[in-house]
Amino acid sequence: MLKVYNTLNNKKEKFETVEPGLVRMYVCGLTVQNYSHIGHIRSAINYDVIRRYLEYSGYEVEYISNFTDINEKIVKRAEEEGMTAAELADKYANAFLEDIRSFNIKAADQYLRVSENIDEIIEMVSKLIEKGYAYEINGDVYFSVDSFEDYGKLSGRSIEDMQAGARIAVNEDKKNPLDFALWKKVEAGEGWDSPWGEGWPGWHIECSAMSMKRLGATFDIHGGGVDLIFPHHENEIAQSEAYSGQKFVKYWLHNGTVNLSGEKMSKSQGNFFTSREVLKEFSAQVIRYFLLTRHYRSPIDFSYEKLEEAQTSLQRLTNTRQELAKVLSGDIESSTGDRLDKDFLKKTKEIRAEFKKALDDDFNTAEAIGVLHDFVGEINSYINRSEFTLNEKNFSVLEESEELFLELADILGLKFSVEKSKTKNDGFVEPLIELLLELRQKARDKNDWEEADYIRDQLKEIGIEVIDTQRGTEWEIVQKEEEN
Repeated sequence: MLKVYNTLNNKKEKFETVEPGLVRMYVCGLTVQNYSHIGHIRSAINYDVIRRYLEYSGYEVEYISNFTDINEKIVKRAEEEGMTAAELADKYANAFLEDIRSFNIKAADQYLRVSENIDEIIEMVSKLIEKGYAYEINGDVYFSVDSFEDYGKLSGRSIEDMQAGARIAVNEDKKNPLDFALWKKVEAGEGWDSPWGEGWPGWHIECSAMSMKRLGATFDIHGGGVDLIFPHHENEIAQSEAYSGQKFVKYWLHNGTVNLSGEKMSKSQGNFFTSREVLKEFSAQVIRYFLLTRHYRSPIDFSYEKLEEAQTSLQRLTNTRQELAKVLSGDIESSTGDRLDKDFLKKTKEIRAEFKKALDDDFNTAEAIGVLHDFVGEINSYINRSEFTLNEKNFSVLEESEELFLELADILGLKFSVEKSKTKNDGFVEPLIELLLELRQKARDKNDWEEADYIRDQLKEIGIEVIDTQRGTEWEIVQKEEEN
């Protein structure tokens, strides 16, 4: 049974959708003023796994995200780069879509843009004024927090606490300093016409108008970073429920921050790595794996040293996948002398349940990765036994294990290449390699490890991988080929 941690109630709750079999899900996207940083990518990866697991569990998922493509920061950055705000927004929105493809993140069903939903936003603001929840001052429109009885229910703060701790722009005309902007007046030619004059939307109203238009007044999951709980998501609840008179979202999910030396990675603070910078040093697979080694709600400390550790850990999975593929490509012997290990068979049958149990517990990817490592440990122990031979019985079990490994890895969005080796070659290549390996073995027999390692290393330099197993020394000419 799937349970998710709902920020609204600060506890894990049984997951039940508004409409049986269908998950309607909205995740706050980027303000497209720069390239995505690792904090953005973590959020996208976390909700990608959540979506994948929901689909794996049999749900149809309608996944919506957004781009904030107009605000003061975008206009300023566009001036700096010598382009229009629309051109800048297109540049960085397209860059983000390229980035997520690199990280094997499934694209949302729709990426909504604020600039394409102005009519819906104006209609929502107008109705909030009509219902007495909002008011206009000199072309600006504000939501009155005092008019909404449950204001603060997501963040768990009182209005008094929020007034003391929030960063609020000074405006003596507002009824309450916490009242937030639904519509902002701008200079002529910079915004859109509205009943209150030319302007553009406030940040919070954007997500409410766009999500409700596509997913309905009440939908299942609203996701975003923990830093959005207040004020963004708090304000979304207030204006959305005031507008519709209905519960806005059933489950509020919030992912933890990516930290540098204990401080949140943030564009505003200037302490961030763009995803493109990090991809120059590490593969997207390593970065994705690293970000999933912590529960999505927990903060994660980022460093290149930690990525190196993750790379080593991931390599263990990669090696096992390669070894398993190689064993299964071998000849099946008719001999039935090799026993079928009942403990291994039992473990294989239990793995899927253990993996699901981890993800059913609020999408615990850290625990799920642990299960995957336990699984490859069992596989390695089984196929590396000295008496192992590939027969019909264990071929079937190993083939099933391979399918299960790839099935579970796919839920995490991890893809493993198969390194296809050439074990037979025309001409002199194979005999020469066999001769070198014979010389290496003689060196090993004489405990001349320096000579043995030298032969192995020189072979590796020319693309010959030497693998010492309990079955003897094997070799392969490595050629990478991506799995379909």
